[in-house]
Amino acid sequence: MNQSQQPGQNANPGSAAGGGFGQPRQEMEYICADCGAKNEIKSREPIRCRECGHRIMYKKRTKRMVQFEAR
Repeated sequence: MNQSQQPGQNANPGSAAGGGFGQPRQEMEYICADCGAKNEIKSREPIRCRECGHRIMYKKRTKRMVQFEAR
C-alpha cells in the first residue's frame, strides 16, 4: 500500500466493484423490441431506441458458451 493511499482504497480502481477486470465500462448492445434495431447504450444513458423511440430493449445474447450441470 502506498503512503498516500488511504486504508480501504484499492491500488487498481478498475478491479473493485467499479465494473470488471481492469477495463473501463463499455457500451452494451441492446436490440429494440419494436423495430429490431441494434443500439449501443452506455451506463447512465436513457433506455430508448435511437430509431423509433421505443423503451423496451432486449440485451444481446452473449457469445460465450454457457453450460449448466443438471442433476
